[in-house]
Amino acid sequence: MNTDVDIAVNPDALREQVRLKYAEVAVEPNKGHHFHTGRPLAKRLGYDQGVVDGLPDAAVESFAGVGNPFSMRDLAPGESVVDAGAGAGFDSFVAAGLVGPGGAVVGVDMTPEMLSKSRTTAAAMVAENVDFREGLLEAIPVADAWADVIISNGVFNLCADKKQVFSEVFRVLKPGGCLQFADIANGAPVPEGAMHDVDLWTA
Repeated sequence: MNTDVDIAVNPDALREQVRLKYAEVAVEPNKGHHFHTGRPLAKRLGYDQGVVDGLPDAAVESFAGVGNPFSMRDLAPGESVVDAGAGAGFDSFVAAGLVGPGGAVVGVDMTPEMLSKSRTTAAAMVAENVDFREGLLEAIPVADAWADVIISNGVFNLCADKKQVFSEVFRVLKPGGCLQFADIANGAPVPEGAMHDVDLWTA
């Protein structure tokens, strides 16, 4: 793991900010956040409308992704998938439908309110091939070389120690496995002060 010198912000402070923000999205999805959410966002990002329409509101309303990881490659029936930063489970439920009963999806998140929502929704849907686990992406609670595919949607940018996150991603992926993620990237130089301002990481 990297030393604190290599990390622009305090990881614990950043995690607390992220937890607070996404706890709010879980509990009050229609409050009016500074980013798009729910079914309108899924439509904007090009998700299969038939798949989205087939999901209950609880599975979709707290969705706050930045892209569509499924646009990169179709998931195959029987594959094992990790959703890194699963939130309330929208992408996990989409993946579960694609891999079918012979496949398995593990959604990992650190926000209790999101985990509570995803687990309750999975139980209501009788989604038996989805398992939601509490954990950090710097220490993914999945065995080595378990996943055929890892998906993630707008979460890696919220992690302070990205080198450790990607180390964990490649530990969990099988040899030859696929990483399909959507995220925010900035091609322009970031002022030093901004890099160390934890409030700007979740703005």
